Amino acid sequence: MNSGTVPGPNDADAGFVVGFDLDMTLIDGRVGIARAFRALSAETGVFVDADLVVSRLGPPLEQELAEWFPREDIPAVAKRYREFYGELAITSTVALPGAHEALAAVRRHGGRSIVVTAKNQPQARLHIDHLALEVDEVVGGLWSDGKAAALREHGASVYVGDHLGDVRGARAADAVSVAVATGPISAADLAAAGADAVLADLTAFPAWLDTYRKATTG
Repeated sequence: MNSGTVPGPNDADAGFVVGFDLDMTLIDGRVGIARAFRALSAETGVFVDADLVVSRLGPPLEQELAEWFPREDIPAVAKRYREFYGELAITSTVALPGAHEALAAVRRHGGRSIVVTAKNQPQARLHIDHLALEVDEVVGGLWSDGKAAALREHGASVYVGDHLGDVRGARAADAVSVAVATGPISAADLAAAGADAVLADLTAFPAWLDTYRKATTG
């Protein structure tokens, strides 16, 4: 895998910020998501292949629901899904290997970590609090290029994610795109999409960050 570094737009200063995606980057919520979709399917009588759903996490909930439900039903169905999610998914979700260490590495370099995710902000915060992930800010409800606004607002020079949409978001924000192959997208496809660095998982991130900071701070 490509683990090379590409200097970011901001050199070392007090404003050094790294952005992280949430699902399948910092956390693995597939068990809880599947449970919530199965509960939703049982209540509505609409078949949802929960195993297929969790094989393609990344896009917003409403986009996935549109694969199974009529468009006019999606607002109500999304609300009900999130109710099930709050009951079934928070405590069953685990931190991915290296998640805590990756955040600690940012702090060690004097930086701040922000989460920018397509998940709604209240439930993203529940995960972060439950798993004691030490991040400085959480921004929810943003996907793909739409993440760029939050990354720019917070001054992120690096964005770490697992999806092609995360690569697009980083590049739209002129941030270094670090991709981890822990989600539904292969390392080869992440590299082909333009990720500046592709790591097997977050356990490799502290070493990558050490090299990146040395290159950008002299």
